[in-house]
Amino acid sequence: MSAVLQTAPLLAPMQAGEIDAVLAIEQQAYPFPWTRANFTDSLAAGYSAWCCRIEGELVGYAVMMLVLDEAHLLNVTVAPDWQRRGYGLLIMGHLFDVARGHGARRMFLEVRPSNAPGQGLYQRLGFGMIGRRRGYYPAGEGREDAVVMALTL
Repeated sequence: MSAVLQTAPLLAPMQAGEIDAVLAIEQQAYPFPWTRANFTDSLAAGYSAWCCRIEGELVGYAVMMLVLDEAHLLNVTVAPDWQRRGYGLLIMGHLFDVARGHGARRMFLEVRPSNAPGQGLYQRLGFGMIGRRRGYYPAGEGREDAVVMALTL
């Protein structure tokens, strides 16, 4: 990470009223973004969902499912204009703390093989590949596999 955090970020639970702003970032960041229903269903299910703001501006968010002693990272995104400034690491560190606080011993995630920056972030954090899900993600020409990664908390 070459840049440092310039302003103290605020991480707070995601609220239903923030979904429009979250969707705007989601649509900028991904060719196959989550839908409004994905976010509203996650909040309704009680998933651990967080927004990261800098001086009121939404710069990133995450959604994590906590079940028994496991955490499953479902979505972590930093707005394209805010990437490569350490906010992904900051959000992930927060998720680790939340997961541990709920008794999670392991965190799992899926990432596209084509998402080299994401895989690099997860590897720097200590995640290791444990498997592959064939045809997991929609892609421009059919489907793309998912790399399944895990980290012992």
